[in-house]
Amino acid sequence: MQLVVGRIGRAHGIKGEVTVEVRTDEPELRLGPGAVLMTDPAGVGPLTVETGRVHSGRLLLRFTGVADRNAAEALRNTLLIAEVDPDETPEDPEEYYDHQLVDLDVVTVDGTAVGRISEISHLPSQDLFIVECEDGSEVMIPFVSEIVTEIDLENQRAVVDPPRGLLDSGQAEVAGARTEGPEGDA
Repeated sequence: MQLVVGRIGRAHGIKGEVTVEVRTDEPELRLGPGAVLMTDPAGVGPLTVETGRVHSGRLLLRFTGVADRNAAEALRNTLLIAEVDPDETPEDPEEYYDHQLVDLDVVTVDGTAVGRISEISHLPSQDLFIVECEDGSEVMIPFVSEIVTEIDLENQRAVVDPPRGLLDSGQAEVAGARTEGPEGDA
């Protein structure tokens, strides 16, 4: 199975290094020296990681055969894809690969069916479950422990305890909304 583990950013320096937006919780395993990665677009790869280092909080990689800034810049926006055994699981029991979560049934803590996870959206601050509801609509559920209380892979379900308004926008409260007071001031 193939997993996107990074996206190549801009060139760094003149010797072929590139910045990489990491999209894996295991960069030392997936993006370490010697790793062979498929690419999207496919014609760019495969790429073999020659060296890697962290500079100012950013991962910098150099690939075999990419020796100068022009060659590095030509790789910009290329997705890096690792081949992973589908039965492999992350070391941390609280972490999951996307393929383990997609298609799980989503139910509330009281057992009410919400829908099915159709995709995982990876945002800088948190991941979101994109859930296709029974009526065909979609809801986005933040993948945080306060809301997603249980992932039960054996029974193929995710249990959620959503705050008011998350699943039904008609119940949502607008932050900072005020009601008119007895003297008529807002």
